[in-house]
Amino acid sequence: MFTKIEHGPLMDRVYRHQRHFYDVTRKYYLLGRDPMIAGLNPPERGSILEIGCGTGRNLILAGEAYPKTSLYGIDISNEMLATAHKKIEIAGLGKRAKLAYADAADFNPQALFARRHFDRIFISYAVSMIPQWQLVMHEAVSHLAPHGSLHIVDFGDLADLPSVSRKALYKWLDWYHVTPRNDLFDIAESIALKNNATVQKQRLYRGFAWITTIRRNGM
Repeated sequence: MFTKIEHGPLMDRVYRHQRHFYDVTRKYYLLGRDPMIAGLNPPERGSILEIGCGTGRNLILAGEAYPKTSLYGIDISNEMLATAHKKIEIAGLGKRAKLAYADAADFNPQALFARRHFDRIFISYAVSMIPQWQLVMHEAVSHLAPHGSLHIVDFGDLADLPSVSRKALYKWLDWYHVTPRNDLFDIAESIALKNNATVQKQRLYRGFAWITTIRRNGM
């Protein structure tokens, strides 16, 4: 049975002030986001959903890269959503983008956006902050259209970094409630097997960042 975790209030506390300078600081270490967006390749008039849309930075870039797509975003932090709404309007994407407050582990896109499926769903540096991250991945795949794909970028196992640097980075991430999911690739394989899907895996920057793609076959 699904047990709801009250993760939203924690995220609001973490980002209440950080959201104002989040994008400026994170660009130096949230590596792999842009290659992940470049690999979305949605249908020309397809739909893109970002789970954990944060400030809207990635959704804006996706909208600019794929100008005829429909954009959707959910987040469990009202603080982040407030910033995302402003940035998306400034970027001129207000008519194409819809945002909603939702728990990624249990959300109803029909109720939120009047649609059941999406051509592309992506999660950028969020599974490392979501306690029920595996459930979130299962939920996301269930909302993919035929031939749709789920794209995830996050911290990798850092295996090829010097041990001192790796330990320091793990400690620093822990301060921000971030836990790299070293079994991300294995879980992606397991989910794909259960959903008639295939998996692609990329290791970037000496294992600092991982990208995995779960692509659903036709049904």
